[in-house]
Amino acid sequence: MFDCVVFFVVIFGIDPGYAIVGCGIVRYANNDFKLLGYGAVTTDKDMPFNERLKKIYDDLTELLEKFKPDAVSIERLYFNTNQKTAIDVAQARGVIVLAVQNKGIPIFEYTPLQVKQSIVGYGRAEKTQVQEMTKMFLHLEKIPKPDDAADALALAICHGHSSGSLLIRS
Repeated sequence: MFDCVVFFVVIFGIDPGYAIVGCGIVRYANNDFKLLGYGAVTTDKDMPFNERLKKIYDDLTELLEKFKPDAVSIERLYFNTNQKTAIDVAQARGVIVLAVQNKGIPIFEYTPLQVKQSIVGYGRAEKTQVQEMTKMFLHLEKIPKPDDAADALALAICHGHSSGSLLIRS
């Protein structure tokens, strides 16, 4: 009689922002993904910015406690247009990284190009192609909404495909 050991990892994908933080949680085992949940942390545009950051931190901390992921996959920021938006998103991303770090969860960063390459096989893929493949990987009937949550799930899948995600749980 053999004991069955199941190898799986719980991956929490995060698409950073300050109005909407996309979140997606998957379990990856035996080269297959299972959706555990997805959604978004949202903040009201009329809230003072520092309160928005606190809400992001508090809500994300609660989600990390609930799902207890083995790894967090987050988008590496790259901006070449609006500096004000870039600074605000960077501040929100800093709060997100702090929440994850305070839980002692390993953080893995991926560029949009890496995510597209991992999901579609082509680094210049269109957003709709990434969303369709994410739907397929997760055996879903429709594309997750909001788009930020679909992006977060793509980040989680990207990490599952990376060699650094082979964590063991029994």
